[in-house]
Amino acid sequence: MAGLINEEDLATVRERSRIEDVVGSYVTLRRGGGGSMVGLCPFHDEKTPSFHVTPARGFFHCFGCGEGGDVISFVQKINHVSFAEAVEFLADRVGVQLRYTDGGGQRMEPGLRLRVLEANQLAAEFYAGQLVSGTGLPGRQFLDGRGFDKAAAEQFGIGYAPTGGRELGAHLKAKGFTDDELVKAGLVRENGWDFFQGRVLWPIRDAGRSVLGFGARKIFDDDRMPAKYLNTPETIVYKKSNVLYGLDLARGNIARKNQAVVVEGYTDVMACHLSGVDTAVASCGTAFGDEHARLLQRLLGTGDVTGGEVVFTFDGDAAGQAAALKVFKGDQNFLAQTYVSVEPTGLDPCDLRMQHGEAALRELVGRRVPLYRFVMRNVVSGYDLDRVDGRLAALRAAAPLVSSIRDASLVSGYLRELAQLLGMDPEEVRREVKVTVQRRARPDQQQRRPGPDDTDALPGMPEPRPSLPVPDPRDRRLEAERGTLRLIVRAPETFGEGWNGLAADNFLHPAYRALFEAVLAAGDGPGGWTQRILQAHPDPVLEQLVISLAVEPVLREPTEAYAREYSAQLRVQALSRQIADAKSKLQRTNPLDDQPAYNRMFAQLVDLEKQRKELLALATGPAV
Repeated sequence: MAGLINEEDLATVRERSRIEDVVGSYVTLRRGGGGSMVGLCPFHDEKTPSFHVTPARGFFHCFGCGEGGDVISFVQKINHVSFAEAVEFLADRVGVQLRYTDGGGQRMEPGLRLRVLEANQLAAEFYAGQLVSGTGLPGRQFLDGRGFDKAAAEQFGIGYAPTGGRELGAHLKAKGFTDDELVKAGLVRENGWDFFQGRVLWPIRDAGRSVLGFGARKIFDDDRMPAKYLNTPETIVYKKSNVLYGLDLARGNIARKNQAVVVEGYTDVMACHLSGVDTAVASCGTAFGDEHARLLQRLLGTGDVTGGEVVFTFDGDAAGQAAALKVFKGDQNFLAQTYVSVEPTGLDPCDLRMQHGEAALRELVGRRVPLYRFVMRNVVSGYDLDRVDGRLAALRAAAPLVSSIRDASLVSGYLRELAQLLGMDPEEVRREVKVTVQRRARPDQQQRRPGPDDTDALPGMPEPRPSLPVPDPRDRRLEAERGTLRLIVRAPETFGEGWNGLAADNFLHPAYRALFEAVLAAGDGPGGWTQRILQAHPDPVLEQLVISLAVEPVLREPTEAYAREYSAQLRVQALSRQIADAKSKLQRTNPLDDQPAYNRMFAQLVDLEKQRKELLALATGPAV
């Protein structure tokens, strides 16, 4: 992490990033009613525009698929990046130099990130130019030997670092960069020598195609750096545990196909993309870890365990099996299904393409098997299954694997498969797995003996997090509640002090009531009106509700009279419910038994009717 983004800079980015300009670079927008702009939604297929952008409020919302948010969340969704990455993307777009603070509150150098990204981009262009020059012949020969032509080199931006060791530094200093900036960018060493020398280079980009760093491959035997692959050192923009090579080319395909293929090297990514496997990515100079998993999950963008898949390619040797076991330990980071593709001959994707053609590489991915099955078979293979004690030991070793499967619908099948591998009775295997589940349960959880029909519930799927129910915008019974809140969100200045006498109890739907309570708690302070509402009651349902209300068209120009009509109608409905309750209670009371109580209830009913009559005179305008 580069640190926390300065709050003032964040506010400046929000202010300068006009949502209609940002969205308009991805979606063709035209003027609609009520000050909104409409277009075809970029997040789902549609023929009739249901995607609305409201520049005055800074929100977008699709009435077809429900996606919505502000300009930052739009960039997050469209580019499949984190919040910080979206802010940095917008900051670069509007020319804001972000300041960062570390955990201790120390500010990082203003503008350094922009300078590093600019230096990286110029370095990528320099290296690419060197590859096609006379000095780049060794690099071209290496690529040709791996089956990559000039078009492939251009597609992936491949470059070549000269052997002289000073060329890049001199080139960038002539462009105005200082020695300190080039060192902090990881392009030049403190002794003045270029970081990369005599190597083929791959630019490593983020989802927005900004160059974060480079991966370099050794091609000369006398290379002073012993490692075959060398990566940019950690910088303000390059964190090897947070980046994936090929992400800039694969991100859209991953989101569209709900599939990501993870390979081990830069040339493997190239081979996959050139063979039609255009969802391939690779970790850069480090093992695939938790941050990589979370990055892919954002790209897949699904909360359904069956809604996508992540396919890992491993060698069939011991190292490949160890890598698969490591991925299995982190598999809970994926909501998608996780698979493994293993080439029996031991060829990596690049060699497979060279020796057997592009179809063989596509078939490799097509032969994927579930990660659980791959790991389970490898665990079982380590025991002597010809002995009773060996089979029991293998069962106990494999039981935790089955018990950790998230998708309960798969458990029965894997139990039968494990029983077949071991040559044991399926019921015996099922009982042992259940015992494993009980042993792994937390001590504070209530234990119960599994019943005969509990096989599919073995993994213990997590309980859903409680949240507000989503209101139906078409529910005519709640039109006054929604219309009133729409005005409050869009035109709070049209309401008088005390919100025209409205109270939280006037709202029947829990989400509408929670939103009004957030309005009461928002008050005055820094930030925009809608931002203060959301900060008062953080909830994903409430956030989407505010966004949809902010972009929904109003029937006429908001005025104080219009607001009084809406709030009066809502209060009339609340009074009508009170009157109905009072009448019911009055009917159940015998005046002969308690005349004073009866008289009080009758007077209360008369007063409520009077209030309703007065409010009805106001609630005559909006056709909600």
